[in-house]
Amino acid sequence: MKSVFALVDCNNFYASCEKLFDPKLKDRPVVVLSNNDGCVVARSAEVKALGIPMGVPWFQIQAEARRYGIVAFSSNYALYADMSNRVVEVLSDFSPNLEVYSIDESFLDLSEMSLRAESLAAYGVEIRQRVADWLGLAVCVGIAPTKTLAKLANHCAKKGLAGADGVCDFTTLSPGALSHLFARIEVGEVWGVGRQIKARLAAMAIQTVRQLRDADAETIRARFSVVLERTVCELRGESCLDLQEVVPDKQQIMSSRSFGTLVYERADLEEAVASYIAKAAEKLRAQDSLAGGVQVYIRTNVFKPEVPQYQKGVTVPLPEATADTRVLTQWAIRILRRIYRPGFGYHKAGVMLLDLVPAAKRQLALFDSQGGSGDARSGKLMAVLDNINQRYGRQTLRLAAEGVERSWKMRRGNLSPGYTTSWDGLPVVRAG
Repeated sequence: MKSVFALVDCNNFYASCEKLFDPKLKDRPVVVLSNNDGCVVARSAEVKALGIPMGVPWFQIQAEARRYGIVAFSSNYALYADMSNRVVEVLSDFSPNLEVYSIDESFLDLSEMSLRAESLAAYGVEIRQRVADWLGLAVCVGIAPTKTLAKLANHCAKKGLAGADGVCDFTTLSPGALSHLFARIEVGEVWGVGRQIKARLAAMAIQTVRQLRDADAETIRARFSVVLERTVCELRGESCLDLQEVVPDKQQIMSSRSFGTLVYERADLEEAVASYIAKAAEKLRAQDSLAGGVQVYIRTNVFKPEVPQYQKGVTVPLPEATADTRVLTQWAIRILRRIYRPGFGYHKAGVMLLDLVPAAKRQLALFDSQGGSGDARSGKLMAVLDNINQRYGRQTLRLAAEGVERSWKMRRGNLSPGYTTSWDGLPVVRAG
């Protein structure tokens, strides 16, 4: 049976989520900003048409924002994650085999769907219409015999290079038509070909998708890697990449943020580090793992060389792997007190949980006086903590070490309501 994959990608996802719940924004240019409302990380179609680039600092485009009426939003990650989960739930009706590739992209395996070749594009249109009808979001669909080609077909659907109605199906194109199409697409559009690889390929006179597809696979492997060799094979229609239906456990879990204002006091840094540890520990328990090491780092603003600079990070192995937020917080604060230096204005802090192992393979301490019962009580307590926060909202229940006022928290001056994640975010209708 020949393989058939579809890549479903939400259009301008973050900006589209912001527009979805405010009809006044329908035709307005919208951008979403990074942490502390720094740079543009998402643009609506209207903003792209204005030529405003991705990553530009928000303060640099204030004149354009006023001139064109651009509306800026702080990143509302809870909203985007919830809408992403809803999209995945809709897509799961179209294939039993699905891989969530990113927050706005999913691969579907259509190989066993008993669809005729001429029906694939129609199936893609049905997917697109269902997401639009049920969730109000626009998606594009790329269909092809390999994941790499499906990703490229999705690009063609978005740019209008091939296909129609937001769907591009490579399985219906003849070899000649595909070659003609690939000759018009630069090689940097291929999945996995970044700027550095693109430059090295250009030195070999490989500048288009067709040239990469037709390159000698053994030469590509010798000069680059087996990964790029597989990409060449995938461009030729040979499926080398299977769906990852089960997301592999992370080997490291990191949590870090830039502060809304410079932080000078150690007490404020301790609150921030404790808060970051709590987030990382929640993710750790979600994948049923334990951490065998903790890293903490702090740094001043490297983009302001005129002010005194300092940065330091230390990793400490734990005597016993754990997922207990209380224990991890104790170790993180010990590390922070070791590396903190007074007199500096700190711009960012971060934590990382290392040496992760499955909870089922926990190595007991040699002199555990409680015979493991202490860890059982810890697990029950952490389960209660997670359940309460999942039901009533993140940080409903937290350690006192995480602070209350949090003067260090990042700026989110243009944050939209939690339309789907908080009762307070629901629109209120009142009689006139």
